[in-house]
Amino acid sequence: MNALKAWISRYQLASLVLLTVLLAVVLPLALDIFRLNLIGKYLTYAFVAIGLVMVWGYGGILSLGQGVFFGLGGYAMAMFLKLEASDPETTKIQSTPGIPDFMDWNQLTELPTFWVPFKSFPFALAAVIVVPTLLAFIVSYAMFKRRVGGVYFAIITQAVALILTVLIIGQQGYTGGVNGMTDLKTLMGWDTRTDSAKYILYYLCVGLLVAAIVLCRWIQTSKLGTLLLAMRDKEDRVRFSGYDVADFRIFVFCLAAALSGIGGALFTLQVGFMSPSFVGIVPSIEMVIYAAVGGRMSLVGAVYGTLLVNAGKTFFSESFPDLWLFLMAGLFIGVTMAFPMGLAGLWESHIVPWWKSRQAALREASAVRPQPPSPPPHAPMKAPAPDVQLPDGARGQVV
Repeated sequence: MNALKAWISRYQLASLVLLTVLLAVVLPLALDIFRLNLIGKYLTYAFVAIGLVMVWGYGGILSLGQGVFFGLGGYAMAMFLKLEASDPETTKIQSTPGIPDFMDWNQLTELPTFWVPFKSFPFALAAVIVVPTLLAFIVSYAMFKRRVGGVYFAIITQAVALILTVLIIGQQGYTGGVNGMTDLKTLMGWDTRTDSAKYILYYLCVGLLVAAIVLCRWIQTSKLGTLLLAMRDKEDRVRFSGYDVADFRIFVFCLAAALSGIGGALFTLQVGFMSPSFVGIVPSIEMVIYAAVGGRMSLVGAVYGTLLVNAGKTFFSESFPDLWLFLMAGLFIGVTMAFPMGLAGLWESHIVPWWKSRQAALREASAVRPQPPSPPPHAPMKAPAPDVQLPDGARGQVV
C-alpha cells in the first residue's frame, strides 16, 4: 500500500484517482444508460484532447487537424464492422450479395482489394493505430525536418483535414460518401446495441482512457517530457545542445495521432456509425477547444474540458435549440478570457491556494486556542503517625 501511495505521489496521479472514481463509480450509479452512453461518446473525444495536451501543451505544436486521425481510426473499425454486417445472407436482396450496401448502390460488383484485409479483426485493431500513426509520421517528417512549425504547421494540418474530407465524400462507392458507414450492429457476433454491451463498452473506454493518461504522465515525468518543454520554450538552445528537435516532435505528433485513432475506434463501437463529419476542419477545431477549456498543460483537465463542452452542447441544444450555437460561443469566449489556462489553471490559481490558506488558518487556530486550566494537584495525605509508649504506660501518637 505504501508503494502504491508513493507511486501515485511521484507521478501526481491523485487527480486521476478522483477522475477514475467519478467515471467508473459515480456516473454509472447516477445516470441512466442513455446518458451514460452519451458520456461514453464524450470520452472518446477525450483521447484526442489528451493527445493535444502532449503535442500542443508540452510540444508547442498546434495541430488543427486531429479530426483526421480520429476519423481514420473510426473508419478502420467501421470497415471491419461493415463487412461483418454485410454477409451474403443479410445482403441477399442486393445485386451483388456479400458487399456493403453503399457499394452495391454505386454499382460495384466485388469487394475492393484494400477492403479485404479488414475482414480480420486483429488487422482492423492494428490499423486503428498504425494508419493514423503512419499518416502523422509522413506529414510531420516532411514538415519538421524542414523546420516548418508554428502557424504554418497549423494551416497545413487544416489542409490535410479538408483534403481527406473531400476524398471520403468523393469516393462514395468505397467509403460511403457523405452518409458514412452506418448500421454497424455487431462485433464478432456480439450485439453492441444492448444495454449490457453499452455498459461494457463504456468501461472499456474508461479503462483505456486511464491507461492513456498514465502513459502520457509517465512520458511527461521522463527526460523526454523535459526535452519537450525545453523545445517548446527554447528550441534553439536544445538544438545547440546536440538534440534533433525534429525527431522528438515527430514522436509526440505520432503519439497524439495514435491516441486519436483509438478514440475514433471506440466512438464507432459505441455510436454505431462513422461519417466524414468527424474528420473535417470544424470537429478538429472543436477538439482543440476541449483541450483549451480543460487546460492545455493538464491531462486530467483535458478530460474535464471535454466533458464540460460536450455536456454544455447537449444541454443548450436540448433547452435552447435556436440559440445553442451562440450560447456555446459565449461559453468558449468566457472561459478562455477569464481562465487563460483553462479549468486546470483555475484549480491551481484559485482552489489550491484557498484550500492551503484554509488549512493553515485551521492549524494556527488550533495552536493558539487556550487550553482549559488543569485541576490543582491534590495535597499529599500525611501518613498516620506511629504509636509510641508513654512513660506512664499510656499509649499515644507522636504529634
